[in-house]
Amino acid sequence: MLLPLDNCLYALQATIPLLSRSVLYGCFQRHGISRLPLSEEWQSPPKKKCKDYPIGYLHVDFAEVQTEEGRQYSPNA
Repeated sequence: MLLPLDNCLYALQATIPLLSRSVLYGCFQRHGISRLPLSEEWQSPPKKKCKDYPIGYLHVDFAEVQTEEGRQYSPNA
């Protein structure tokens, strides 16, 4: 239906007056419909796995930061 939880709740409360938001959410989760399926246009690219290094090596990433003084590099471990 692609409706938010609250819209579904308001539509169903006319026929099920004691229905609460938490009960409806639990029902959606139980049946596996609590999230929208990932479509190809919304899907992010697969995450890359970090390279495996032998014991004793440490992988460090550096990020470039633009400041008023110019470019600076900061390590992101």
